[in-house]
Amino acid sequence: MIKYWIKKHAQTIAAIAIVSFGMGAIGAAHAQAVASEEFFLAVINDNTSVLARELSRGTDPNARGGQGQLPLVLALREGSLRVAAALVAHPATQIDLANDSGETPLMMAALKGQQDWMRQLLARGAKLEREGWTPLHYAATGAGLDGVQMLVGQGATLDPLSPNGTTPLMMAARYGSIDAAQWLLSRGANAKLRNQLGLSAGDFARLGGRESLAETLDAAAR
Repeated sequence: MIKYWIKKHAQTIAAIAIVSFGMGAIGAAHAQAVASEEFFLAVINDNTSVLARELSRGTDPNARGGQGQLPLVLALREGSLRVAAALVAHPATQIDLANDSGETPLMMAALKGQQDWMRQLLARGAKLEREGWTPLHYAATGAGLDGVQMLVGQGATLDPLSPNGTTPLMMAARYGSIDAAQWLLSRGANAKLRNQLGLSAGDFARLGGRESLAETLDAAAR
């Protein structure tokens, strides 16, 4: 889910750096070789020399850190783009692996508006569609329009539903770019849809203090 954005980056570096791996609650599919705290600090600090040293010692580039975070997702989230490049170049890195919050590298690049990285990840086979929250939800939540246009241009579905029935149009209406919300609407995004709380895209815009946009979305839903 997009907890990280809605809670305004409430996670701390200390929580990220704690090493906690996939035995037990995470499940056997998440079991990974143990990585050092230095490895995750290198990711956060964009320190490629320490990263290279840890990888040369056999650290799994897909190892999970605190709260089930993945190195590549974390690097893109923190803007550690040299580390991200090194991880993508590593032959063992799984480009489309999701962290324990269901976030993939493409989703994080979309949220952060990193268009070059979105292109690279898509070229490497990152998936446009996922069950639940999708890259388009994340792009719509970010500040720009270009990422939304890119994903739709690549064939992303306009109205995928999150686990609680939220659409990208709803996320753009409250959190993202007004231009993105209007563009999605112009491309045929469905303003009539409501999530499990009964909220429409117009309601989302109103909750975000965007009354003019709310009126536009309400009119489209009638």
